[in-house]
Amino acid sequence: MASSHLAGPVLVIGTGLLGTSVGLGLRAKGVNVYLVDVSPTAAGVAQDIGAGVVLEERTIAPELVVIGAPPDVTADLVAQALLDYPNATVVDIASVKGSILSSVLADPRLTQSETSRYVGTHPMAGREKSGPAAARGELFTSMPWVICAHDGAQASRVKVAESLAIDLGATMHRMSVVEHDQSVALISHFPQAASSMIASRLLDAQPHQLALAGNGLRDTTRIAASDEKLWIQIFAHNAQALVPILQGMKEDLDRLITTLKDPHGPGALLDLSQLMSEGNAGKARIPGKHGAPPQAFALVTVVIDDRPGQIAQLLTEIGQAQINIEDLRMEHSAGHQVGMVDVSVIPGRRDELIDVLTTNGWKVAQ
Repeated sequence: MASSHLAGPVLVIGTGLLGTSVGLGLRAKGVNVYLVDVSPTAAGVAQDIGAGVVLEERTIAPELVVIGAPPDVTADLVAQALLDYPNATVVDIASVKGSILSSVLADPRLTQSETSRYVGTHPMAGREKSGPAAARGELFTSMPWVICAHDGAQASRVKVAESLAIDLGATMHRMSVVEHDQSVALISHFPQAASSMIASRLLDAQPHQLALAGNGLRDTTRIAASDEKLWIQIFAHNAQALVPILQGMKEDLDRLITTLKDPHGPGALLDLSQLMSEGNAGKARIPGKHGAPPQAFALVTVVIDDRPGQIAQLLTEIGQAQINIEDLRMEHSAGHQVGMVDVSVIPGRRDELIDVLTTNGWKVAQ
């Protein structure tokens, strides 16, 4: 069992997806974890899958308290934990930071000494599924974990918060609460809003229209399946940072609508080209694998039968050829028992991969 930076015990308050995943990850490191949740069922599920032990009486003296609750109640839970556990570092893992910090610092029950033990954090990890049953101990591995220490936080408490991220295999980033909230509004909250709005357009779609759907629609609406109750709170808590971004998108939509009303008018095609080019340029700025600079990969599409073992065999043969797969995705063919697997590799190995696959009997779509 790998050693941990935290000595423990750790108390996790809130056994949803993130809180339970924290418990699973720390238990894998040998750290003692206790669990609390307003829902006995949720806490019981988290205990049953090995995330820790449900705390029956508050007689422990935790090194760290992790608040894994929705934003609406996080500040109150942070304040109560600071009062209940006077020697503990208290962190939260909510996806907004500014409103929570303001509420904690303004809480009349807390002294400056008590708020100095609080550190806001945000693991940039999650799934469309929610609840303890969806939790995974590896959820945070290699994912960004933002530490938002306020000016009054003790350095020793910040170190404990950082130890949590390190023990769970995350990559640490340090930001102010303002920088954090502006950043997540752009790269997380805005995509969620856009995805939900796109998916809402499908409510009146006819079945024969949806039967034509491919990966483009699935990709853009994937996160629309997220927990709506949680996202209502996130949007409300980070509205100040999100509104300017949505306003910018509205201006782009208005521009596109105006152009499409007269698509053959003067300058219309140029304007459409500019809109697409701006999208291409923005997409190119998203970091590549492991946070490296963006890189263009070559795509090889392989047609496979829809039967057990096909993908495993394909990946095995590519691995035996010592060709590294940079990305992988699959799309099923409508009406046929086959699928198309898109394999991304560095451009210099594309022809070699095609030769290997065709030699081994795979059908490559050129």
